[in-house]
Amino acid sequence: MKLFHLRIITAMLLFLSMSPLLSSPFYYSRLISNGEETEFIPIECDQLSTLEKGSHAFWFRDSIKQRMNELHFFQFDELLSIGETPFQDYVIIRSIPFGKMLFIDGELQSSQKDEQIYHESLIHPAMVLHPSPKSVLIIGAGEGAAAREVLRHPSVERLFLVDIDGEVIAQCKEFLTEWHQGSFDHPKSTLIIEDGKKFVENTEDQFDIIFIDICDRLDNSPAVELYTQQFYASLKKILKPNGIVVVQSMEFNFDLERQDHLTVHRNLRNIFQHAISYHSFVPSFWSVWGFVIATDSAELSRLSQENIDLVLSERGVSEQLNYYSGATHQKMFKYSKDEILKLNSIKH
Repeated sequence: MKLFHLRIITAMLLFLSMSPLLSSPFYYSRLISNGEETEFIPIECDQLSTLEKGSHAFWFRDSIKQRMNELHFFQFDELLSIGETPFQDYVIIRSIPFGKMLFIDGELQSSQKDEQIYHESLIHPAMVLHPSPKSVLIIGAGEGAAAREVLRHPSVERLFLVDIDGEVIAQCKEFLTEWHQGSFDHPKSTLIIEDGKKFVENTEDQFDIIFIDICDRLDNSPAVELYTQQFYASLKKILKPNGIVVVQSMEFNFDLERQDHLTVHRNLRNIFQHAISYHSFVPSFWSVWGFVIATDSAELSRLSQENIDLVLSERGVSEQLNYYSGATHQKMFKYSKDEILKLNSIKH
């Protein structure tokens, strides 16, 4: 059994240069204080109940950062759900720093403490840009939080939620009620358990806005085909005139080893007249997260702070939001000098 001797930096995050991925994402240690050293011991899930909570701390390792030569551990006090579907593994824990957390294939999807940052960033820029969004499609229904945000806009008449994994949806409905708040069962919502690519190929419906909120672009993931230029071209065919596409575009980081965001941006720009990157810092991700919005109709970056606040107010949305506003919007669309150079260097 491999042990790790680590000095605790905080109660929620640890960093360690690593090589191959480790098997079990669960660890335990003795109870410690900041600055102390301890051993992190891997343990199988079914062994957690054999340890006393009063004398041990339990940890879950986020595997996405491990591939980037970092280790991130989240201390938790309750394992709410764990399982394996034909498509992916899932874990839901109640962590100490971030409340409930959902992991898919070992990678953090969202946390109770800051999911509003991610989901409000994903949804509201496009909803504000469109003068009257009536028909909306979300591919990657997930926790139901993206649907929650769409349904805040009263013009919406139909919301289609498409997800490949019905079991994960069922777990989210049961354990993540703070996220979906009944959005799956809203009268405007239609939940469809189907591969997103097949749905897009076969649907006869058209949409004002399409959101792609799927897991990160990994070679072994069912989501990998939904990050291609060909898929984005198929989305364009089911958009109404002046329609908008938004894609969650992974970490807003342009290192040589982290080109995912630039790849999404490039693929969308090859299909649409306008493709614009934006970003928000999500504390539980410990990184700045990227999104790309694409359209043939208008440039989102031209919306003023005052116009955004006016639209949110007129639609009765402002008071319901925890993060997004006109001022926040302006910050999300500003880049450093280096980021501008990288985005401008994207070639077709």
